[in-house]
Amino acid sequence: MGIFDNKYLKPFKSIYLLVLIVFVVWMLFFDAHSWLFHRELNDDKRELEYQKEHYKNEMTKDAKAIKALSTEEGIERTARETYNMKRPNEDIFIIEYEDSIAKNQ
Repeated sequence: MGIFDNKYLKPFKSIYLLVLIVFVVWMLFFDAHSWLFHRELNDDKRELEYQKEHYKNEMTKDAKAIKALSTEEGIERTARETYNMKRPNEDIFIIEYEDSIAKNQ
């Protein structure tokens, strides 16, 4: 009675099948070009493609902002809206509505 007499172990009697199984396991998990390594590379590739699209969109927004700032009117508008600047001899009135005031009670 040998180790391969079990009905589940009979297919492993062939040395070719054993070598094939060892080879497949080695290639899937342990080799430098393994399936796990390629899966990680594909995940990294997807992440980099997402970042590429994100930065392309940011470049488009920045190009629009640069185009808006290339004129005197654009610079003045940005200075007034973003930095609350005003011209000399100019008064600015800020109107607050009742629902926009924070209640401190």
